[in-house]
Amino acid sequence: MRPRDVRKGLRSDRGQISVELLGMTPLILLTLLLIWQFVLAGYTFTLAGDAADRAARAAAVGQDARAAADADLPSAWAANASVAVGGSGDVVTAKVALKVPVLVPGFLAFPFTVDGTAGAGKETP
Repeated sequence: MRPRDVRKGLRSDRGQISVELLGMTPLILLTLLLIWQFVLAGYTFTLAGDAADRAARAAAVGQDARAAADADLPSAWAANASVAVGGSGDVVTAKVALKVPVLVPGFLAFPFTVDGTAGAGKETP
């Protein structure tokens, strides 16, 4: 094979990497969006647990549980939060339900909720 023929063969594959990257771009973007959605779901679980813990501690000392739960919640999650306080005897329980946002917090949310539950012992002054 002559050197000129070798160069011609290499030129026929020119741009192949660009075409492959263009074909893979939708899959890469979809993967990144799914990872982001899982991060938002995990963050919602963390927020629900923390808000329930704060609400239970506030209710145990006679303060407003709803205000305590909403204190550190970002506004996108606080808008759809529901707080329920109950308990029996010397234990106060709080349950906080938050909706998981779809990709961007504050715009759309999935129809299901993530629950966080916590308990605290009642404190007497």
